[in-house]
Amino acid sequence: MIKPDGLSGNYTDRVKEIILDSGFSICKEMVVQLDEDTAKSFYAEHASNSFFPNLVRYMTSGPVLVMVLEKVNAIADWRALIGPTDARKAKVAHPYSIRAMCGVDSERNCVHGSDSPESAVREISFFFKATSSG
Repeated sequence: MIKPDGLSGNYTDRVKEIILDSGFSICKEMVVQLDEDTAKSFYAEHASNSFFPNLVRYMTSGPVLVMVLEKVNAIADWRALIGPTDARKAKVAHPYSIRAMCGVDSERNCVHGSDSPESAVREISFFFKATSSG
C-alpha cells in the first residue's frame, strides 16, 4: 500500500517503478479513500496502542493505493525493500529503501507491507473481497 503521503507527494510512479524493477508483478491495484471505520478495522490490531488515533487520522487524510504484489519470497523481499517502520531510521540504516526515499517518521512512512502470509491473505481480502491461492 502506498499511504496518503506517498500519493500526495507524487511518489506513486517511482514506487511502482521500484516494485517492477525489483522483480515483482502488480496483480491488482486500486486507489481508495479510507473512512474512519475502514481504517480502524484495517488497523484493528493496533487499537490499544497510543498511536492508534493518529494512525487513523493519517490514513484517512487522503487516498491510498492498495496493490497485490506477486513474486517468490514476496513478503520478505517487500519488507526489505520498504525498510524499517520508522523512516528516520530507514534514512540512516537503509538509505536506499522506499521509506528512506519518501517517509518522514514512524507514522508518516509512505508505504505498508504485510508482515506474514496470514496478514497478506487478510489484507488482500479486506480490500479486494476475495483471496486467490496463487
